[in-house]
Amino acid sequence: MEKAEGISEDPEFCSMIDRLRDEIENDAGTLPAAFGELARTTDPEELHTRLTAPGQPLWAREIAAYRLGVTGDPRAFEALVLLLNHRDPERCVTAAHALVRLGDPRTARAAAALATNELRAAYALLPVRLLAGLRAPESVPALVTVLERRLAAGDPHWRVGLACVEGLGALGDPLARDVLEAALPHPRLGRAAECALTLLGGPGT
Repeated sequence: MEKAEGISEDPEFCSMIDRLRDEIENDAGTLPAAFGELARTTDPEELHTRLTAPGQPLWAREIAAYRLGVTGDPRAFEALVLLLNHRDPERCVTAAHALVRLGDPRTARAAAALATNELRAAYALLPVRLLAGLRAPESVPALVTVLERRLAAGDPHWRVGLACVEGLGALGDPLARDVLEAALPHPRLGRAAECALTLLGGPGT
């Protein structure tokens, strides 16, 4: 497990702390003393206690999960996966960053499950992007599945579809060719699909 030295200089951590500070001040007017204490601590046992103890506020769980995750502590995994599928996109971004740093072998499977859960399609953008970045065996099949669903007429989640197209292009797997060709007529996805097919070595037309 990596040491936690220097985490306070981590730009993603600093961004998270600023966001959470604003949230707490907007809701409660003042910051609890526990916020500063938790933001400063690097003790993994204290962080794990804050992550798992009953009645902890969301901000405490998020800080603890992030701190543990970026130092490679697998006890953060479940909490980070839950945050990856949160309705707040900024929490999803923070969780994705920590999951990449954590390097848990379960991450790709969990991200694929979140991305392909049609009941949570509105929150699939960050799991899709994480899958593309991980380049895991689960990545291409999951992105193909999600993109196929996003091609339905009138589907509102075109940004998720666009992330799938871009991810499949970056991954460069020929198994994506059929779904990318199917995306060519789509008014919002067609141009990106053409670029992705070019990356696959296809004509894109």
